[in-house]
Amino acid sequence: MRSVFSIAVAGLSLTSSLVSAAPVAKRDGFPGGAVFPLADGFPTPNTDQLNTIQKQAFGTLPNGPPPATISTDGLTNLKLIALNEVFEVAFFTELVYNLTNKLPGYDLDYAHDFVTDTLKAVIAQEELHALNANGALAHFNAAPIQPCKYNFPVSKFQDAISLAATFTDVVLGTLQDVNQIFAKNGDDGLVRGVSSVIGQEGEQEGFYHVLQNKRPNTLPFLTTSVRDFAFTAIQSFTIPGSCPNINTIPLKTFQPLNILSTPTATTGQLKFSFQASKAGTTDYANKLSLVYINQQNLPVVEKLQDVVVSGDVVTFDALFPYDQFEMNGLTIAAVVNGAGPFANADAVAQAAVFGPGLIEI
Repeated sequence: MRSVFSIAVAGLSLTSSLVSAAPVAKRDGFPGGAVFPLADGFPTPNTDQLNTIQKQAFGTLPNGPPPATISTDGLTNLKLIALNEVFEVAFFTELVYNLTNKLPGYDLDYAHDFVTDTLKAVIAQEELHALNANGALAHFNAAPIQPCKYNFPVSKFQDAISLAATFTDVVLGTLQDVNQIFAKNGDDGLVRGVSSVIGQEGEQEGFYHVLQNKRPNTLPFLTTSVRDFAFTAIQSFTIPGSCPNINTIPLKTFQPLNILSTPTATTGQLKFSFQASKAGTTDYANKLSLVYINQQNLPVVEKLQDVVVSGDVVTFDALFPYDQFEMNGLTIAAVVNGAGPFANADAVAQAAVFGPGLIEI
């Protein structure tokens, strides 16, 4: 007898997916743009509502006290975590709405109830992640991060799950950076809790991979990221001007880097574009480079080739050296000033002008 899970896998097969920082037009689905506050009271649930959220999440908020002090950089970590978790709550709330109402593209047949129930648990778990981060901010007398209005460029379940897998990969990479920053600044009391979230997000990512008929275990060492890339990526899904206090997060926002071709598991040329007037130079091929961040390896620097300028758009090709570096899973692309080499992802972010381009193999 086939399980409901195997039926779900059989019906969902996707090729490699790709997300760029360029905004995409709003698709139909969740009514209106402002989904907050939710029916369960999030982001400010009362005691009874919190109890309901915890039951739906199959666990509770940590009940131990936060550390007595925190660094300035540690506060920035908490703000970014809260921004991301609220964004994820919005995404999965919209997805579950579409599934519950079986909108076109969201009827999964026999697997429907299993997948919908699992994603309802994801919503509640992400709500607790957000409440935990915002609660820590309040403990340290910092304003909680408030929800934005969002624009998710998907119109069917397969695309939604592909997107979820991509931004979860970015989260898994960025929380590495968060933990390292906590450790550097003496905020070690926060590392254990964030590490528990890394594991939980990894469980989610495995589920999203299986729903796409992919291996759940993608890489031996997951791709790292930095806070600025995640901060920029989240904003590509927010409606401009709709985030009440995103300005309190002192992180860098890069200009969009558009990926114009679909990467595959082979070495070859990829096509990209960016806005000429934002480059800070007109000598694009000599002053700028494309950098790939993949796994825990040193960043890979490639030259901009076949550069074409049309109006305010610069289009170029760059080698994607898949075979040399086994560039599976998430690869983060950025256009940077200079030719490198770059010691790590932090150095790439410091030199970056356009990005992140998010590639999934």
